[in-house]
Amino acid sequence: MPKAIVDGVEVEFEHGMSVLQVAELAGAEIPRFCYHDRLSVAGNCRMCLVEVEDQRGRAPKPAASCALPCSDGLMVHTRTDKVKKAREGVMEFLLLNHPLDCPICDQGGECDLQDQAQAFGRDGSRFAENKRAVEEKYMGPLIKTIMTRCIQCTRCVRFATEVAGTEDIGLLNRGEHAEISTIERAVQSEMSGNLVDICPVGALTSKPYAFTARPWELRKTSSIDAMDAVGANIRIDARGRSVLRVLPRLHEDVNEEWIADKSRHAIDGLSRQRLDQPYVRSNGRLRPASWDDAFAAIAAKFKETAADRIAAIAGDQCDAESMFALKSLMDAKGVKNLDCRQDGAALATGGNASGWRFNTTIAGLEEADAILLIGSNPRWEAPLINARIRKRFLTGELQVFGVGAPHDLSYQTDWVGAGPHTLSEILAGKVAAAKALKAASKPVIIVGQGALTREDGAAVLNLAGQIAEKFGVIQDDFNGFNVLHTAAARVAGLDMGFLPGEGGRDMAGILAGAQAGEIDMVYLLGADEFDTEALRETFVVYQGHHGDAGASVADVILPGSAYTEKNGLFVNTEGRVQTTRLATFAPGDAREDWTILRALSGALGQPLVFDDLEGLRQSLIQAVPHIGGIDQIAPVEWALPGAAGDLSDAPFEAAVGNYYMTCPISRTSQTMAECTEVYLAGSLDQAREAAE
Repeated sequence: MPKAIVDGVEVEFEHGMSVLQVAELAGAEIPRFCYHDRLSVAGNCRMCLVEVEDQRGRAPKPAASCALPCSDGLMVHTRTDKVKKAREGVMEFLLLNHPLDCPICDQGGECDLQDQAQAFGRDGSRFAENKRAVEEKYMGPLIKTIMTRCIQCTRCVRFATEVAGTEDIGLLNRGEHAEISTIERAVQSEMSGNLVDICPVGALTSKPYAFTARPWELRKTSSIDAMDAVGANIRIDARGRSVLRVLPRLHEDVNEEWIADKSRHAIDGLSRQRLDQPYVRSNGRLRPASWDDAFAAIAAKFKETAADRIAAIAGDQCDAESMFALKSLMDAKGVKNLDCRQDGAALATGGNASGWRFNTTIAGLEEADAILLIGSNPRWEAPLINARIRKRFLTGELQVFGVGAPHDLSYQTDWVGAGPHTLSEILAGKVAAAKALKAASKPVIIVGQGALTREDGAAVLNLAGQIAEKFGVIQDDFNGFNVLHTAAARVAGLDMGFLPGEGGRDMAGILAGAQAGEIDMVYLLGADEFDTEALRETFVVYQGHHGDAGASVADVILPGSAYTEKNGLFVNTEGRVQTTRLATFAPGDAREDWTILRALSGALGQPLVFDDLEGLRQSLIQAVPHIGGIDQIAPVEWALPGAAGDLSDAPFEAAVGNYYMTCPISRTSQTMAECTEVYLAGSLDQAREAAE
């Protein structure tokens, strides 16, 4: 490997690395504003100046280390007087027009410009001219702009173009008149909140978070996002009982350092329409009750009802512990009518996890050279996975084909058909996508919930599996067959078997039985994503954290906790086990879900075998061993999923109709309501009027 000497320290590096990257390997601190590891090199700010020297001698002037490739034998000097003076001069220019509003800037305390001005700047300025001012720009309901602070580093432009896949942001004019603008339109991306993170100054800040808190006031908790099935690593910033901010944490294999807008900004829904005490329906109306009264009402109905007339449904944001506790309680009663698939997805029909996992893994998408999307819109169902696909697409080594309703996925997609019969043609080799899959060294198939939540879902899944086997998608060291989930709780529920037992009813059967008078009692564990009107004549127990669809038909309501209010295990779409951490306490009398179920089991006379979270997890791991491997993905053997059957002529429909409102939290979020109005329902003029 080539070697370089940085400030007298010899370091080995890989070919193609820049001087800045090599200097960091040697432990040198190089200031920068425009450079970002995941973006193209711009060389705008000139803050990363260093002196370099090779066999021909020292360069006559400092060079921008971010844009200079490092060569074997190069000597780099980062602390000379010339470098120090050059950096001070650059910083002086950067601060030339920057307003002195740090005390009121939301970036204060987390600002790269503040930190580097103190470390690498000088204590005065030679400029006495008036500072220029720049008009604020409209970028949508999520981003607040104070463009006079902008230093034209163009990080936002490059992120929008390269990562988010939108060209809404650009640099206008030249020289002193240069400014970042969107031409007065909202940024059309589900990842626009990351623009705030990458801005090194306070030019772009979070509009919902504006003037809310200072970073040193906040209690920071590392956790996991439960808004979709990706399981993005997040940091929850809270003050008291309020979650004020969610930021991404670095995890190269899951979300890199990005998160989606819903994960970041739906949190204001955590404080609205919350269930904070038990309720019992009396004379047709829900009335506040004590825990003992609520448990007594459930116990009376539970004990008088036969097991085959009881059902339980787990929702999309349930932690693994609460689902296991409910399953254990129902197993003790002999209840077989269980389901965690609110949308009726035809999964687990083969009983092998390879048929319901994202087997390639999220990071593994960067090796794919052909992708077939089946009934999926990853831009709305999993924006971070869509960003991975785009990242691979930009290398020029990936072809993407789609079967289903066409969507703008931010990269070129060849939509070859609309429904299941296109899959039959692919299997027969009659479509261009078949040739691409056959020619690819690592082909990938992604099956979305839009293809599985149909009557012929099992047949579609089976047909997709046949295509995978025929065209080399399944290899000894690479499994390119993937199911893209939209529910954070789904994979854990499937893994533990929260499914109909022998002779039991699935989701459709439970609803049909309730309407026919054959199901007398239904326990909803955070389940709201189905037509609850079918349960109007059934005794319903709803355990959840928001007064949403499930609570509206409930006879007894037990207030639970949201994902930010408990320590819970989640398994993401690729089968990776991760854990949320308690960042705030649930409001009022609400409790963690597993504790409610443990207390209820005692009231029913069938106490569960665990008394604390550790005991519950031990029981869970004993039943499902791989759930004990935190941040691990247990290997699974391939087996053809689904079941052969008749195919419908109907085209695949999108599983997500409104990205910004998919759960009780996001549906009660005012910020998500504004996003829905701006991006989905309103015109630009309406959006501007709402903003003003």
